[in-house]
Amino acid sequence: MRNKGFVSVLTVVVTLLCLYYLSFTLISRGVQKDATEYATNSAGEVDPNKKQYYLDSVWNKPVFNFFGMKEYTYREIKDGEISLGLDLQGGMHVTLEVSPVDILRGLSGNNQDSAFVQALQKAYTKSRNSQQTFSSLFFDAYREDNPGKRLAPLFATASTRGRISLNATDSEVISIVEQEIESAIERSFTILRSRIDQFGTSQPNIQRLPNGRIQIEIPGAENPQRVRKLLQGVAKLEFWDVVEPTTLNASFMAINDLLVAEQKEKAKNNGTTAEPAKENLKDILSSDQPKQDSATSELEKSLANAADSTGLDTLQNLSVSPLFTLSSPPYSFRYDLKDTAEINRIFRREDVLNRLPRNIGVFWANKEDKYSTDVNEEPKLQLYFLDLGRNKKSKLTGEVIVNARKDFDERGRNAVSMSMNTTGTKVWAKWTADAATKGSRIAITLDNLVYSAPGVNEEIPFGSSIISGNFTDEEAKDLANILKAGSLPAPTKIVEEAVVGPTLGAESIQNGLISIVVGFLIIILFMVATYNSAGWVADAAVVLNLFFLLGILASLNAALTLPGIAGILLSLAIAVDANVLINERVKEDLNDGKPMNLAVGNGYKNAFSAIIDSNVTTLIKGFVLLTFGSGLIYGFAVTLIIGILCSLFTSVLFTRLIFEFFTKRGKSLSFSFSWSKNLFRSISIDFIGNRKIYYMVSGAVILAGMISLGIKGLNYGVDFKGGRTYIVRFEQPVSTIDLRNNLAASFEAAPEVKTYGFDNKYQITTSYLIENDSEEATNTAESKLNEGLAKFSGNKSEILSSSKVGPTVASDIRVSALYALMIAMGLMFLYILIRFRKWQFALGTMVSLVHTVLMVVALFSLLESIMPFSLEIDQSFVAAILTVIGYSINDSVVVFDRVREFLTGMKSGESTPTVINNALNDTLSRTLITGMSTIFVIIILFIFGGETIKGFTFAMLIGVLIGTYSSLCIGTPVLVDFSTRGSSKKLEPAKA
Repeated sequence: MRNKGFVSVLTVVVTLLCLYYLSFTLISRGVQKDATEYATNSAGEVDPNKKQYYLDSVWNKPVFNFFGMKEYTYREIKDGEISLGLDLQGGMHVTLEVSPVDILRGLSGNNQDSAFVQALQKAYTKSRNSQQTFSSLFFDAYREDNPGKRLAPLFATASTRGRISLNATDSEVISIVEQEIESAIERSFTILRSRIDQFGTSQPNIQRLPNGRIQIEIPGAENPQRVRKLLQGVAKLEFWDVVEPTTLNASFMAINDLLVAEQKEKAKNNGTTAEPAKENLKDILSSDQPKQDSATSELEKSLANAADSTGLDTLQNLSVSPLFTLSSPPYSFRYDLKDTAEINRIFRREDVLNRLPRNIGVFWANKEDKYSTDVNEEPKLQLYFLDLGRNKKSKLTGEVIVNARKDFDERGRNAVSMSMNTTGTKVWAKWTADAATKGSRIAITLDNLVYSAPGVNEEIPFGSSIISGNFTDEEAKDLANILKAGSLPAPTKIVEEAVVGPTLGAESIQNGLISIVVGFLIIILFMVATYNSAGWVADAAVVLNLFFLLGILASLNAALTLPGIAGILLSLAIAVDANVLINERVKEDLNDGKPMNLAVGNGYKNAFSAIIDSNVTTLIKGFVLLTFGSGLIYGFAVTLIIGILCSLFTSVLFTRLIFEFFTKRGKSLSFSFSWSKNLFRSISIDFIGNRKIYYMVSGAVILAGMISLGIKGLNYGVDFKGGRTYIVRFEQPVSTIDLRNNLAASFEAAPEVKTYGFDNKYQITTSYLIENDSEEATNTAESKLNEGLAKFSGNKSEILSSSKVGPTVASDIRVSALYALMIAMGLMFLYILIRFRKWQFALGTMVSLVHTVLMVVALFSLLESIMPFSLEIDQSFVAAILTVIGYSINDSVVVFDRVREFLTGMKSGESTPTVINNALNDTLSRTLITGMSTIFVIIILFIFGGETIKGFTFAMLIGVLIGTYSSLCIGTPVLVDFSTRGSSKKLEPAKA
């Protein structure tokens, strides 16, 4: 083996990197454990508020020292850990759609022309079953119904002044409208990105999807109504006068006296005779926290350590800047993020607010920043005081802004330029003139957060302004998007959502851990039982593969989901397949009497092409899933791809390193036991001769399945047909018929009710109000559900999770799934064609794949009413089909690789069918051993993986069995049928 030194060094380096990244997860779990202990009372109950208080207190404090080289705060640790998906820890998944209908209406000035309205309605109807953009559908519909009419009169309005004129051509109008739609979506994305940070949960995730959609995942969200309201609320962009803190000294000192007196009174009532050592806000705040043993005392001490002894100190640990006495620049109040909750608590108190002028409002900046250039200074959040006036109504709102864009100021720094309409220009001119005279600032707020508070140097008479500041390029773009938020209405609606309760998440974690542990042990024991000491080498590779996989997931900050766990186990099974290929090849040479070192070298050489081909085809499938999948399927694809790449390294390079380490020292390794030396090698089946029987059996099953589908149709899951799904648990079991009947009246139609595993759980699916995307519809549906559940008097019920998929999203998912299947199969066909250079091999592979898919679909339809769990056609089913396709093509590639090898050494007089049949029997041991190891893992997933992936694992289980059968009994016989016209005709593929 060449480059052994490089492989050794690379193994050590990658191992150290994985240890480094995985340490973040371990440290994070330790901090969370400390928080739980701190928040647990004597009765063993955990106070969530105290737990959050503890985590907030260490958010920006060092909790991990990496070998004395660098300290990491808890915040940095959280950013580097392996996070858990919603299905494992609970939370909320939301897909929002920025309404293109409202965008077009806004651009048209809410045009009520019948032709315009009719084209909008026509485009909306078509959009449910089309992958085209809404604007394209609208333009096509308008031109179709109004030939010869120009688009400019529809969109030459006040909101598009300066961009669309009455003389604009249709192509110019279309281009500008497309840009405005994209801009509106980008602005909505920016606004939502700032909003999700308000949930107080760990690692929220937001990303843009095709067709103007935005996907948000909020782990740990426990109030779905609040989430919906905050995400769908209209952005409130306002302008206010800034009140400088130096003008409010009297008020601050009055508040200072109030809080200090309150602290002294508390100390007196508690029987403390001595005065507190430090009359500071940290002491006041920590005194309000519930006392609990030494852990509480230590926390309070840590919060008070940096307090100044000369008055009420800030929470930012700056002794020169007492909270209510400004003594030096920047003449502002700036705090650590962890302290903002306590400041909010103070300013919510009525007695505190009474000491401030009635017109003063307290606002936070939208993000942390640094005042100085000191690299050691921690970013802090600034507190602003704004003049809300008597009626608390802003002089200007975002509605007056016509346009805003990133620009540069006179010094070449990043800035933002904005322009206003006529009304805004008049107010802005007078306002800026007054502000320039007074030397004051004007704050720009969105959703009650201050995004900028620029100073005003002179009157701005024409409504065009340049806002300067210490902006980065991205910050300037974001502020421009914020300013444009009010210029064009782009309301969002929830088209898909899923709420997973913490109870169901805890069950999923338990199921996932059991699956990993049991599946891992099965793989370890199977390899040792089959290959003796060589099995231990393979197990070492599997362990290293799992370690690398988890380390890479941690470095990518990826979320681990239950399908992701399935992807991990499947990638381990594929890693085992590579070791089986190698070990079987080595066994062949050892059985022929070759020495150990030569047998090992030949084993890797002969197995290499099959390993590469099978893994590349699996990667093709994984990347297709990655492209077209979302949510749980995306997580499955990520772990599968990483696992495949890791297995190529550990199975091919790492194991050979170990084998050569032993063989060069004269030590031998056993590759079998006496019972497994010739395992499955005495089997001789006439696959080619019996091919007509296989064709008839497969044809009969597929025909029966198609008849069943014709009668019953496809059992689409909620993500393919749309609807609302709830997982409900009762204290006592109930009849599914009674449950359906009780809910029929509430939902105005009988819902679909199925048992959901065990423990008295049920899955309820309904199309009630699915066309209505409003929050009220979601609340009404849940209310109707509770109404029906309440009819089981004395049997308490609990909603463990809920999900909703709108019909438009369902249509898009179906189309994407179809594309994924077609693209995956097409790419695999091309790869096989290129690798084997004969169309007959590619054709045999494709027939095998199509046969596998049809058989799985047919069996799903035939077994639907028999199985005690749901067999739905949904995204998970598509992922299972693609996985099965990948497995089937792996098997076909290995079989065809051996067929190619036998055909290359074909002797004169031998018939092609005979040679191919011999090749099939020769590789049968590998096929059966690999199939057994994979099936063992899938059975473990099926038993312990939980109800969430039950249908997914069942599809994989029957798919692996059918895939093995397809490659041996269907694909290869098809290869023979299309390659020969007589028994003596040769098929001579190019050599690999």
